[in-house]
Amino acid sequence: MCDPVAVGPRHHIPSATSGSYPQRPGNLVRPLVDEVAIFRRVAQAIEEARHSIWLTVTFFASDFCFPDGRGSLFDILNRATARGLDVRVLFWRPNAESSGYGRAFAGSPPDRTMLQDRGVRFRIRWDRATADFCQHQKSWLIDAGWPSETAFVGGANLTAAALGSPGHFGGSQRHDVHVEVTGPSATDVHHNFVQRWNEASERSREDGNWICSRDDVLPFPTRSSEPRGSSSVQVQRMLYPGRYTDGRPTPGGSLFDVAAGERSILQQYELAIGAARRTIYIENQAIPIRCVADRLNRALERGVDVVLLVPAIPEDNVYAARLDPRRAALFDGLVALGRQQKFLLSGIAGPTRDGSRSATCVHAKLMLIDDEWATIGSCNLHSNSLSGHSEMNVAVWDPLVVRELRCTLFAEHLGIDTARLDDRGALALYRRIAQENAGKGENCDFDWQGIAFALSPDAYGRIASR
Repeated sequence: MCDPVAVGPRHHIPSATSGSYPQRPGNLVRPLVDEVAIFRRVAQAIEEARHSIWLTVTFFASDFCFPDGRGSLFDILNRATARGLDVRVLFWRPNAESSGYGRAFAGSPPDRTMLQDRGVRFRIRWDRATADFCQHQKSWLIDAGWPSETAFVGGANLTAAALGSPGHFGGSQRHDVHVEVTGPSATDVHHNFVQRWNEASERSREDGNWICSRDDVLPFPTRSSEPRGSSSVQVQRMLYPGRYTDGRPTPGGSLFDVAAGERSILQQYELAIGAARRTIYIENQAIPIRCVADRLNRALERGVDVVLLVPAIPEDNVYAARLDPRRAALFDGLVALGRQQKFLLSGIAGPTRDGSRSATCVHAKLMLIDDEWATIGSCNLHSNSLSGHSEMNVAVWDPLVVRELRCTLFAEHLGIDTARLDDRGALALYRRIAQENAGKGENCDFDWQGIAFALSPDAYGRIASR
């Protein structure tokens, strides 16, 4: 017997209605800010696991190490396997069209030789996306189906070498965010992993598995984890049509036609922006596609404050897109936002040993609205994530959690405790400090308040602004 459908508390920000998983009350939610904190906590959870460790990996570098001398991914998972735990990894296998997208552990002959040489005895499966897209979910699931079931979802990749070495944020040159969830919604991450494991694209190929065969099939969860906290949570995804066919009901959920694809993350972005009353704070690796930018513009027109934190130095494809007339709408949307008085485009840059500033890569994918709602996950606001990548986000309805996360992020970026300010006051302060820091930077004065600085929407992505 499945659990009854869970209905969370009433909030002015509606939940997505188009996805596999309902909004569920009773979760304990813990945001984790920056890679050292993320991977330190994940490593602790792995070491405390009693039954299983399942994870989905997109990008991977062979020199990735957990902080505090815990070793590589294979070191920490080998130790878990030796303790008798069920360890499974789903690695993304790029297509020819996506082979240059980023570093991946694709299961090549050298990769398999390395697995053999290291005596890896945990189960691995490889999974492709369609065309030039990728399996972009980044999730960890501890003790699936047991009372200690815990999920981690976010944006951090396993590509940072030797976390804990000198650099910004205690060892990482990237700013990222994950979220830890225990309670009923952790079971939805469990369901997602089972769906992907059982229908992984490479499961029938000779080189598509390690220490398992195509007949290794996991059962879907039939009951949600018990309530553990006070946060309402909805696990949301982007899945392209035709990739998965087994859409059996989730615990307490209704039958969802997963074969038609899923776009609940995009729907949630649109609903949340449309419902915002006071403030929208965004951290993302990409500037928003035009339909999202237009919704942000309408929010600004009705008096909502908006701060958008992005990489101060964008990826090369952004510079190429800025020169492409076919992509003009993307930047027109950003320029339109820049005309609004209550909009800020910002980057962050940490101090260097020579007294200057070095731009920090913003890799987080989060949005906070009205100090009451948040989404954290893997989904960028660019067209790939919102049209073809597989993605996973966790939406959270809990003012206490969201406000604390805002204060944590702003303390890092502004060097000031904003706990005494409401969300409007905090975003106004963010705008003022970022603009002051940008003015100082133009005069080669890097004695800043915090690390945030304003960027020009008109100049963003232009070669001359590099």
